[in-house]
Amino acid sequence: MVAPLEGIIVLDLTRLLPGPFCSMFLGDLGAEVIKIEEPGSGDWTRWNPPFINGESAIFMSVNRNKKSVTLNLKSEKGREIFYKLIRKSDVVLEGFRPGVAKRLKIDYETVSKLNPRIIYCSISGFGQNGPYARKSGHDINYIGIGGILALTGEKGKPPIIPGVPIADLGGGGMMGVVGILAALLMREKTGKGQYVDVSMLDGVVSWLSIYAGMYLIGGVATRRGENVLAGGLGSYGVYETSDGKYITLGMLEEAFWRNFCRAVGRLDLENYPYLSPEKREELSGIIRQIIRSKTRDEWLKIFGDADVPCGPVNEIEEVFSDPQVLHREMLMEVEHPKAGKIKQVGFPLKFSEKWSVIRRYPPLLGEHTEEILKELGYSEEEIKRLREEKVI
Repeated sequence: MVAPLEGIIVLDLTRLLPGPFCSMFLGDLGAEVIKIEEPGSGDWTRWNPPFINGESAIFMSVNRNKKSVTLNLKSEKGREIFYKLIRKSDVVLEGFRPGVAKRLKIDYETVSKLNPRIIYCSISGFGQNGPYARKSGHDINYIGIGGILALTGEKGKPPIIPGVPIADLGGGGMMGVVGILAALLMREKTGKGQYVDVSMLDGVVSWLSIYAGMYLIGGVATRRGENVLAGGLGSYGVYETSDGKYITLGMLEEAFWRNFCRAVGRLDLENYPYLSPEKREELSGIIRQIIRSKTRDEWLKIFGDADVPCGPVNEIEEVFSDPQVLHREMLMEVEHPKAGKIKQVGFPLKFSEKWSVIRRYPPLLGEHTEEILKELGYSEEEIKRLREEKVI
């Protein structure tokens, strides 16, 4: 089976998390991703522990299905090589601060003259324009400005930082994938490339969706702990079991609430106003006392048999032994030349026509430099000189 993006060449200039997550997704879809890294150092995550035989687990987690080419883009000869790659490529992905690509002479305006069909995607914290465009920032700053952080946590208590960098991954990485795929589809219709400006702040603001609608249209501003899907209801929450573990309960529909009442032997609660925010604390106390009477596994069995929306709060090691996660192939193995057989998170999309998702292990720094340069017509002697001049 031919992969969806087979034949598409992506030049990936990004490092750390948002861009590499985006380009890995494109690689999983079949694109040839050429990761361009700084000679000697490469992607900064290469130097973050833990290490497996000298290779960073963090780097390997988001860089499969890529080739690595070391290239000094600050040098004229390095840019010449980059320009040659541009002429044969389809996509450029960069994550510099606004203005840096232009200063390096590798911006969209420059490269689109060399290849009018190029799709050029920039992922940044605040986008390429506006009063915050050149501000520094990290995930916590974007979700704070974007309103997500204020909604996360309990009423009367400080906001809680989410367990994963959602602005990086979702607002940046995944929005980049969507933008690039849309631009490639548009190019099929028009024959022209275009520039895709991805802002992590824009991405997280778009997720406010229903709460923005409640405020902008209905005039109701949701506060932390009042959100019915994030602490506002006793019937929709996290509860500790007798063995010190946690389960999630999600009784929104009346049928599920009645199933819960029968399963715990509290028929007196069937007509309780379980969807009343005013009753949240009282109901939470009742449910808390009930759930503390049995272990997590006992409740999972009881609620599973009774058709009550329930699940475990899995620790990281439990996620990758969960039968549903394993059945859906969300755990994959890759053979790496230095780290050996490594396990990775699988590809989340499932298609009726399948292809080989993992084609290449996360690359060693500069592993494919000579291969790519020879494809561009450079001789071994020229490559040797470029290495001596620290161009590659």
